[in-house]
Amino acid sequence: MSKTGYYTHPMCMKHDMGEGHPECPERLSAIQDRLLISGVDVGLTPMQAPEAPLADIELAHDRMYIASLRGLSDQLIDDMAAGGPAYGHLDADTHINSFTWQAALASAGAAVAATDAVIAGELANAFCAIRPPGHHATRNKAGGFCFFNNVAIAAKYALERHGLQRVAVVDFDVHHGNGTEDILSGDGRVLMVSFFQHPFYPHSGTENPASNMVNIPVPAYTKGMEVRELIEMHWVPRLEAFQPEMIFISAGFDAHREDDMGQMGLTEQDYSWITYRIREIAARHAQGRIVSCLEGGYDLSALSRSVEAHVRVLADI
Repeated sequence: MSKTGYYTHPMCMKHDMGEGHPECPERLSAIQDRLLISGVDVGLTPMQAPEAPLADIELAHDRMYIASLRGLSDQLIDDMAAGGPAYGHLDADTHINSFTWQAALASAGAAVAATDAVIAGELANAFCAIRPPGHHATRNKAGGFCFFNNVAIAAKYALERHGLQRVAVVDFDVHHGNGTEDILSGDGRVLMVSFFQHPFYPHSGTENPASNMVNIPVPAYTKGMEVRELIEMHWVPRLEAFQPEMIFISAGFDAHREDDMGQMGLTEQDYSWITYRIREIAARHAQGRIVSCLEGGYDLSALSRSVEAHVRVLADI
């Protein structure tokens, strides 16, 4: 059985943060077009994400934070009905529209549903083409285009609802997954490994990380071969020793050399290689179980080519 699930939801296309914002609906369109044109889509099992139950979101987020986000969404909808603004602003870069709440529920729901299907053996692994992304959302704060931390929710869900003992989170976005670290730091059931450009937004990840965090800050203009060496030196030994029962990927593709949201030098071939190494570890320790969730990646061509490379390896195409 080698089925790879492809989770998404129409609401993920309706979340919008305003004209010219880099985290735009066209990101998902570009991915879907690329998978169609390349023929990769025929090797995937399409799945529509459900909305995540609030009880599952509460595994990673404070109840009051969730309620406040819902309240902001409801207020925005009421204001729009009265002729008010189309967007609400949580910070300078993170905005909501009238569909954001539902899109965030669907994105978290994709990660949770994929976890269920992979653990049940209905799918070998899964890629969640979702937005808004998640890895900058902390336990009680949105930021960095993120509202609910999809990967952290799914990791906690696997531990709490399915009784797994050890799960790993792999984050290869150009930005440090500060939200994921905030939620999972110090939990010995989780090992998180990442690299990220430093110094760079969100200016975190280097100050005394917990023992279950393998954080690799790298300078701007670091290229793929250097990243591969660091992964072999730092990630792989820790992952092999940890023996995760499932691996979750925060799949950001903004470390690509063509993506001007960062200044790193990765290519599609590097993402293929990273995914292959993760798949090897999952095969040895986790019955092949992987759930990957889209994070960053803002140059539409580089993003779509990189996702194709990533999904080809997951699906063994």
